[in-house]
This record gives sequence, structure tokens and C-alpha cells, in this order.
Amino acid sequence: MRFTNAVRSVQGPLQGRNECWRRRAVALLPLVATAALQAACVRDETGVADGVTVQLVAAELRPMRITAEADGGLEPVLRVEVKSKASGEILELFVDSGDDVEEGAILAKVDPRDVQNGHDQARADLDVAEARIKNARSQLERNRQLLEREVIATQAFEATELEYANAQAALVRATTNLELAQLRLTDVTIRAPLDGTILEKHVEYGQVIQSATQNVSGGTTLFVMANLDDMRVRMLVDEVDVGKLAAGLEATVTVEAFRDRTFSGEIEKIEPQALVQQNVTMFPVIVRLENRAGLLKPGMNAGVEVLIDERGETLAVPSNAVVQAQEVAAAAEVLGLDPESFEIDYGAWRPLMQEAARRARELVGGGEPDPPPASGGAQGEDDGQPEGADNDSTEAGDSQGDAADAPSAPLDPSEIRAKLQSGEMSMDAARALFRSMGGPGGRPGSQVVAATGASTGDPAYRPAVGFVVDSAGTIDVRPVVIGLSDWDYVEILAGLEVGEDLALIGPAQLQARQQERIRRIQQRMRPF
Repeated sequence: MRFTNAVRSVQGPLQGRNECWRRRAVALLPLVATAALQAACVRDETGVADGVTVQLVAAELRPMRITAEADGGLEPVLRVEVKSKASGEILELFVDSGDDVEEGAILAKVDPRDVQNGHDQARADLDVAEARIKNARSQLERNRQLLEREVIATQAFEATELEYANAQAALVRATTNLELAQLRLTDVTIRAPLDGTILEKHVEYGQVIQSATQNVSGGTTLFVMANLDDMRVRMLVDEVDVGKLAAGLEATVTVEAFRDRTFSGEIEKIEPQALVQQNVTMFPVIVRLENRAGLLKPGMNAGVEVLIDERGETLAVPSNAVVQAQEVAAAAEVLGLDPESFEIDYGAWRPLMQEAARRARELVGGGEPDPPPASGGAQGEDDGQPEGADNDSTEAGDSQGDAADAPSAPLDPSEIRAKLQSGEMSMDAARALFRSMGGPGGRPGSQVVAATGASTGDPAYRPAVGFVVDSAGTIDVRPVVIGLSDWDYVEILAGLEVGEDLALIGPAQLQARQQERIRRIQQRMRPF
């Protein structure tokens, strides 16, 4: 990337920098325009009068670890309420809360007298049905023989067949009723439905309970039990961070009870329905972890750290040492530079994007990433252009195509006004260009993204700009490609070397300058 800079000089070169944590205070004194911009070191506590104080930071190799953190509560994966199908009085209890039980173990017994009486009655009904079917079968056989001899009428024989059919139906009913009575007889013995731990006990000896199948309220809950071998943490993650998470990512869980230990898990799923708490949109994220040692208990508060990405050692600078392309003019004003004295060649990012792809491939040791697209560049000049950069000019329009005739390179507001007056530019094109320059209602930086070949949906490589200061105090407006960011530091994948100094840009000052520039542009375009 090439920036043509209107530069200024100061009284002397940069000498004797005062280093503290690799950051230096430098005063930029705006004087007349000459061949280079110099920076003088501020040594006294009062600073330099009528100057701009700038801090410097050196690009350095450092490890980076990108994580998402949230808090949640531990809960078992499988939690079961144990109820009884039989109503009656609790005669025996065999477990208490905290007991570990196996599947099928007896937990309690209910008074069996009611179900036992029902079973005995069903048995008697079956005996009657069997005797009745036997008698009906004999009668049917006799009447068949009499019918053959024409001793009885056909109507009498049909009545015998009907009686036999009714006896068969009664036998079926009696048989099924007995089977149900036998099942109800086993229901008075409450058994564990799974291997697990009794978490809660809700009944005592002598208490009368209601059946879960015969009562509209759902019956009485006797116990609550769960298998604690596998636990999970349900946490709420802000929608800003949830896009970085995915099922299968590793997670580290810590609890207050064991501060010196960590527990490993992974994201099981991200629930699709958002929750709004205090006007903040959150998404439930489930992290599953093993608990074979039995140390984790339901209800414990847990802190979860999800590893998104990490680098063992990579070139990085503080986050406020680089700015987006659409923020260059505002950043230049913060540093005391004239934003109208340089222009941005967007095509210069193309070779840097390719270099960044190679660098990222080396850092992660994975497969080759997709190369940046070869189309969509912006117009650039031949002299000073990095090799491989595309000099072809294209038209930058928004996704709706409402500004196909908008130029791809940024224009001065006065140029936009002149083109509108002359009819060279339509009003829709002007609005689209204004949005691409960072105006309200648009997507700042969309022009840069298209020109560099980056994708708005792929945060792996992003174009940015840094203000590099050399040993003589000269400021070079440098295009760079950034990668990972942990809010404090940002990874530099291309465009910068270890040890090079960059000027730090105050976020508050940058935002104020950006808003001021937008206000000035709006005022100039207001008549149109």
C-alpha cells in the first residue's frame, strides 16, 4: 500500500527515547511542510507546549490466547423424578438423600392391600371365565350334533354360537385384567429407574401418596435422582460472543469448591432461542464434562472458559495501534496530520492478504486456506505498487446495486458535490459512496473489504492501517493485515516487522474525530 504524505519537520531528529514497557512519549510539533515528519521525545513532566503527545509501542512476538468466558450453574445431564404408580401408605423406605443406587434397586414399598385385593378378584374372574368357556364349548358341540339330526331349529343353534362367543370375550377380559392386576402388584415396590444418586427425598414412613397414573395432578414425587457421572454447565453468553462459539469446542470449568483444580469439557450445543435479561440478548450454551471422581455437585457455581483460538508466538501490537481503513483520516487528525495530504490505494492490500494467508497457515499448521478473490479491487497507481497488486479499476456498489456508478476510490466531499452538480453522479450513487465512507445507515469499510478480497463473514484476515514511526521520527502510514484479537492485543499477519514502532491512537479521540468528520460531510452534502 502506498500513501502519499504531506509531511512536516520539527527542530531536531528523534533522540534519546525514554523507554518504559516499550512505549515512548513523542511530541509532534506542527510546523511548515518539508521532506519528512519528525518527532521529538518529551522528557520533561510538563510536556511540549502547543504540541501533540504521542505514545509509541513496538511490535513484538508474544503468545495469544482467545477465549470466551461466562458463568453458569452445574446440573446433571439426566435428572429423574421418581413416582409411584400405586396409591397408598408408605410402609418401608430403603434409601435416603445422597445414597448411590443401582438400576432396579428397591427404594420404597407401598401398602399392597388394595392392589392385592384387585389381583385376587381378577384371579377369581378368570376362573369363572374359564369354566364358562368350557361349558359353552360343550353346549355348542351338542347343539351342532342335534342340528345335524334336525332335532333343534337353526335359531336355537345360532343362540348357542352367540353364547360361546360371549364366553370367549369374557375369558379374554379376565385374562387381561389379571395381567394388569399382576403388574399393579409389582407397582407397590418402588425401584430405581437408573444408576445414580438420590438428590432429594420427599416422603417419609407412613405418608399416603397418590398414584402418578390415576391422579390428574401427576401424583406424589417420592425421590429426585440423577446420574452424576456426567455433568453440564448451562451458561448465558452475550450475542456478541456467541458467534465465536460452536459445538465441540474445548472448555475449561472451574468451581469455587476446588480453586486449585480445573475440569475439562466441551460445548455440547448452543440453544437456538435467545433470552433477554436486562435488555441484553443472551443465548444458553451447554457445556458437558465428566465427573467420574464425583467432585462436582449439582447447583455449584461454575466459571467456564472456552478456547476459541491460540497462538504459541505471533507478531502482535496493542489494539489501539491499528485502525480500520475508513478511520485513517480521523486517526491522522488525532496525530496532528493533514488527512487531505494522502490517498489510500486499496489494491495494495492484495499481496498482503496472500502473505497473511501463508503466515496463518504456518501458525496453525493446518491445510491451505482459500486464497483471496482475484476480483473486486480498487484503482491504484503503478509507481510504488507492490508486485502482484491489481491495478484494474472497478466500480464499488452496495449489495442492492443502487450505486453501480459510484467510484471505487474515496472522493473529497467537494468533488462529490461538483459531480452531483454536473450530473456525473446520481444521488443514489452519492448516498452509497457516503455509506462506504462510514456515513450513517451504511456499512463502514465495505469498499475496503471488496477491494482487498477479504470476506465480511471470515474474520481470519482483515485489512487495517498502522502509523509506523522510524528512528528518525518519520511517520509512515502503513497497510497491514490483522488476524486474532483478544481485545488488548491484535495479531499482525502481514505488513509489519518485529521491533517497528507504531503510534498509539486514543479510542476516545478517534471516535470524536470520526464523528466530527461525518458531521462535516453531512453538512456539505445537506443541500443535495
